Amino acid sequence: MGILNVTPDSFSDGGLYFDLDRALERAYSMVEAGADIIDVGGESTRPGSDPVPLEEELRRVLPVVERLVRELKVPISVDTYKAEVARQALERGATLINDITGLRGDPRMPEVVARFGCPVVVMHIKGTPKNMQENPTYEDVVAEVKEYLLEGIRLAEEAGLSREKIIIDPGIGFGKTVEHNLEILRRLKEFKALGQPLLVGTSRKSFIGKILNLPVNERLLGTVATVALSIAGGADIVRVHDVGEMKQVVQMADAVVRGYYHG
Repeated sequence: MGILNVTPDSFSDGGLYFDLDRALERAYSMVEAGADIIDVGGESTRPGSDPVPLEEELRRVLPVVERLVRELKVPISVDTYKAEVARQALERGATLINDITGLRGDPRMPEVVARFGCPVVVMHIKGTPKNMQENPTYEDVVAEVKEYLLEGIRLAEEAGLSREKIIIDPGIGFGKTVEHNLEILRRLKEFKALGQPLLVGTSRKSFIGKILNLPVNERLLGTVATVALSIAGGADIVRVHDVGEMKQVVQMADAVVRGYYHG
């Protein structure tokens, strides 16, 4: 899953693809590099960020979605927790919703994804992007994240969405310390017990920067390590910025872990 942030302030690439033509060019290059899904986001959810008004998020996201759906052959995902953004994006041909709040941010979201019958990513977050890193604490981070994800699965199913359409994401970096993130990665296989496809997003995140003492634009090799280990732990989708490099990591890890090599 290639990340396309059409925002002025995302933590890694804010402002780079805020212009429609540059966003489209970036999406094409990611598909050419091997992206299987493009994930379009119109609101930065970096730690400390403020929410974006609905109309502004629609203004950022919809023109990009409309063009990508027409011009690319890969599925287009929209990274939003607002049901109205999801509804309008799905009407324009988006095929997946990636909800960082695990269907808690907008009570209408479960009904919207169920009505369209589209796949949804149910992610774990503790708090909101504004306050999530202000001292997150857990008794058992994996057990508590699993419980949250199970509740998200229940909300989607109760709204009428088939369980086979639900993808789970433990939410690396969303209300977690470095130690919490490492423990989740170490125990990733435990999430497979929920029976859903597993998405993991570690790309360029601050825990890599803290461990390696590197700025955001120098975290490629740290990301490589976490992506390979995520696949070894059972990840089915990895959400990344550096698609070309990570495609090679994915292919190599899949050959080892899943036997995806036929000569």
